[in-house]
Amino acid sequence: MSDKIFSRRLNTLKTELASAGLDGMFITNLTNVRYISGFTGSAGACLILGDTHAFFTDGRYIEQSQREVKGFKRYIDSVSHLKSAQINNLIPKDVKLAFEADFVSVNLFQKMKALFPNVSWERSSRIVEEIAAVKDEIELSAIRTAVEITDNVYEEILPMIRPGVTEKHIANELAMRYRKYGDGEAYSSIVAAGPNSALPHAVPGEREFQSGDFIVIDAAAKYAGYHADMTRTPLIGPATDKHKEIYEIVKQSQQAGVSGVKAGMSCKKADALTRDVIEAAGYGKAYSHSTGHGLGLEIHTMPRLSKMSKDILKENYVVTIEPGIYLPGWGGVRIEDDVIIQKDSCEILNKTTKELIEL
Repeated sequence: MSDKIFSRRLNTLKTELASAGLDGMFITNLTNVRYISGFTGSAGACLILGDTHAFFTDGRYIEQSQREVKGFKRYIDSVSHLKSAQINNLIPKDVKLAFEADFVSVNLFQKMKALFPNVSWERSSRIVEEIAAVKDEIELSAIRTAVEITDNVYEEILPMIRPGVTEKHIANELAMRYRKYGDGEAYSSIVAAGPNSALPHAVPGEREFQSGDFIVIDAAAKYAGYHADMTRTPLIGPATDKHKEIYEIVKQSQQAGVSGVKAGMSCKKADALTRDVIEAAGYGKAYSHSTGHGLGLEIHTMPRLSKMSKDILKENYVVTIEPGIYLPGWGGVRIEDDVIIQKDSCEILNKTTKELIEL
């Protein structure tokens, strides 16, 4: 990404901090460090304070940080980036700095207070995350590529799904292909057959596919750090009336979601779009999770599309729409797309069919 992108992100953050009456911010969450500076390593922090834009890391990342970090002066300690003697010299007395209360442990906070004895610390929540939720064109391009890889890999593995093949075998095939075409798995793939498909986050095991199994495949690629997320539920056929009934309800629910979401809508209302369909069909208690979540440099970001959410959808949010029905001892169905929120609608990124496939 260009220096201009990181400069724009930094300026937006500084505007938000100023409007909150804060002098600056100390960022320790690595996802937020990556978003604001470009650094992809496992140890780093950023200080934003007026014209001071300081990045801290340790000796493992001298060359990597030189290549990646944009818009920040680098400070490198041979042992620990949080022990650098240079840090406190950058901060005048009596400044008010935000810290990421959602991510900072008690132990880390004690270290920060010792490092910055002159700082008045202010709890903050989701400042960087709310900026990052609105995607720019480069981010959207990365997500589109991740989704395209996900669609293509699904088509590759579909012919492998047949009686006698195990959940774990398909999960391994997915992981290999995501690494071949992109950055690897966006998350640990879910491949759940028969009764296991009634577990929304089942772990692939040695169960062999059998006739009559719904197979929930929740798996996706990552590209340039950005995550896709897709679920489809093929069937080892033939389909019974019950298979057709459950699948059609979930399909109609998912279609109601992707047809209805738009900028300005509350996430609580977006959740209701899918939930109302399933509840009207008599399976409300079998829909045990929220409608979706944001996507970005992590697989689960803000906003949350749930009954409890207070978030509002904005243009260029990327979110999932993923209703499901789960019947213990029998099986389950989930259908999931990634969508870009637009002014009056959304753009569905996934091209994989949502028709019931009987294998």
